[in-house]
Amino acid sequence: MEVPTTQEIAGPSLSSTDLLLIGDRVVQCRRCPLLVEYREEVARIKRKEFLDWDYWGKPIPGFGDPNASLLIVGLAPAAHGGNRTGRVFTGDRSGDFLYKALHKAGLASQPTSESLDDGLVLKGAYVTAAVKCAPPDNKPTLDETSNCSTYLASEMDSLRNLKTILCLGQFAFKVVMMIIRKNHNLPRSSGTFGHGRVLKLGEGTPVIVCSYHPSPRNTQTGKLTEKMFLSVLRETLRASKIAWIKP
Repeated sequence: MEVPTTQEIAGPSLSSTDLLLIGDRVVQCRRCPLLVEYREEVARIKRKEFLDWDYWGKPIPGFGDPNASLLIVGLAPAAHGGNRTGRVFTGDRSGDFLYKALHKAGLASQPTSESLDDGLVLKGAYVTAAVKCAPPDNKPTLDETSNCSTYLASEMDSLRNLKTILCLGQFAFKVVMMIIRKNHNLPRSSGTFGHGRVLKLGEGTPVIVCSYHPSPRNTQTGKLTEKMFLSVLRETLRASKIAWIKP
C-alpha cells in the first residue's frame, strides 16, 4: 500500500516534494509508545464490520493539493476510520460530513472518501490532523500532541501558497495557534476559539477560521449542521480567495 500523501499532481513541485518527505517521516514515526501500541492493537483486533480490511495501523499524513491556499486541520485519525483506511478523515462519519461539504464547495472531486484508491482528488485544499495517530478515547496527551506538532508545523511551512487555516474544533485550534504564535512572535492572548470566528492576525500570517468539529457528537445533536458548516466554509474560501464552484 502506498503512502497516502498528495495525489493527482500535475507535475512535480517543491511543495509536493516537501510534503512527500514529511509524509514518509510521519508514517515511520514511533515517538509515542502508547499511541503505537494502541493503533497497532486496533489494527490487529479490528471492528466486526471491518474484519475483511487490512488496517493501515500507522500514523496518517496529510492529504490534498500541495499548492493549496487552504489548510483544514482536525484532531486525530479515528481508530476505525483513518487508522483503518490510511487517509485522514476517511472511513468514518466525520469524514462523510467533511468531504460531502468540500465537494459542494468544489474543493473535492467527489462527495465520499472511502479508501486510498477511491479516486478522490482535492483542489485548493489540504487536509491533515494535529495528531497523526489514533489516540485512545480520542484524547492525546500533551506530550503526544507536542511530538506531533512538529509534523503539522512542517506541513504548514511546505504549503507555500497557504492563506487560510480552517480549524475543526478547539483542540486543532489550540495546536495551530501554538505554532502560529511561535512562528510569528504573537502574544498568548492573540485569538480565542469560537464557531464561525475569523482571526486576522497580521500581514504574513494565515487567516484562522474556527468551526465546531464535524464529529457525530456535534452533527447528530444539531450543534453543527450542514448549513452551519457550509456557511463557515464559504467564509473560509472567501478568506482564501478561492471561488465557490458548484461541482
